[in-house]
Amino acid sequence: MEPASFNAFALGNGCVKFNGLNYADWSEQIQFQLGVLELDLAIIMDNEPTITKTSSEADKTLYEAWERSNRLSLSLMKMSISDNVKPSMPKTNNAREFMRMIKEYSQSDITDKSVVGNL
Repeated sequence: MEPASFNAFALGNGCVKFNGLNYADWSEQIQFQLGVLELDLAIIMDNEPTITKTSSEADKTLYEAWERSNRLSLSLMKMSISDNVKPSMPKTNNAREFMRMIKEYSQSDITDKSVVGNL
């Protein structure tokens, strides 16, 4: 196993599990880990880049980097959610949107009832 692969695996396994009540800690760790892995593009950009037939190579490269970041960011976030919370998680294919929806979920009345009842 390559050192970079091992580090990515170790970072993913070391993340705090989101339990519905710990959004601030979870978010901070997710953002740090994605930044260290240079995969945070999808959560720091306001909008998904678009490409057309006339897009430059730089635009295409940016889109490819964003798409990879988005896909892997979503995977890391979903892996770091407690099993008892997963069924209530929002459905989206956008990492930035997913993080925003998780924040809203963690501040809702539903969280208090579903998570506390399962502790």
